[in-house]
Amino acid sequence: MNLMHPMRAAWLRPRWLFCRRAAKALLWTALIVAAALAANVAGIYLVGSVAGWERWLAAASGYFLVWRLCLYSATAYGWVWMRRRLLARETDAQARRRMGRSEIAGVAAIVALEASLLMQG
Repeated sequence: MNLMHPMRAAWLRPRWLFCRRAAKALLWTALIVAAALAANVAGIYLVGSVAGWERWLAAASGYFLVWRLCLYSATAYGWVWMRRRLLARETDAQARRRMGRSEIAGVAAIVALEASLLMQG
């Protein structure tokens, strides 16, 4: 009995791992992490030391807060626009419940992120 037959070895190859959408998301995640790493390395190089980079980040934290608030505002505007379109297309109560859960999860994630940043500083 051949255990490496394509039909029998299907459990060895998870389909989601080779999905284009998953590969694209993984690529974007890797690119974002690489860009963040490159920005930190460049900042450390320009300032001269890790301690200097940390001081600069602490001094610029107000600007980063303004940037995050602008980003949250743009995201909220896009969410409201998408919410209107989705609820016009799907009128059942299940869609409204799913939307409500998504909104609660999104706000909770933002609050948790900002609370952790507040506790660090």
